Amino acid sequence: MIREFQRSDTEQVMKLWLYGNIDAHSFVPEKYWCSHFDEVQEALLQAEIFVYELDGKVVGFIGLMKNYIAGLFVDKNHRSAGIGTQLLTYVKQRYAALSLRVYQQNLRAVAFYFREEFCIRSEGVDEDTGKKEYTMFWEQL
Repeated sequence: MIREFQRSDTEQVMKLWLYGNIDAHSFVPEKYWCSHFDEVQEALLQAEIFVYELDGKVVGFIGLMKNYIAGLFVDKNHRSAGIGTQLLTYVKQRYAALSLRVYQQNLRAVAFYFREEFCIRSEGVDEDTGKKEYTMFWEQL
């Protein structure tokens, strides 16, 4: 079930964020994610977040700042079950256009966003990590 984020979800969402980043971005040192934990937790409370709850546990979430997808994470044990697609579809129904940035080396995520009809708008380098990234865009037709 998809629902709005509640403050009581913070711990579960932050675990998904941390372990999801460490798992998906092995090319970025783990200490980078750990050092940004508190900053992201603060930003979380300013974002629009929707969680996917399964049997009383948050197993996925999508966070937005206006129409920018700041993050989409699904628990490792629940990936490839359609949860990410459902979360993305949910926000596509609320916004006419969406954008995001994704590391080029995160091939699984890049392929997912292509399947979800996002296109590459530009290429750049993440200043914090020095890693190449795409800015991707989706627009409702």
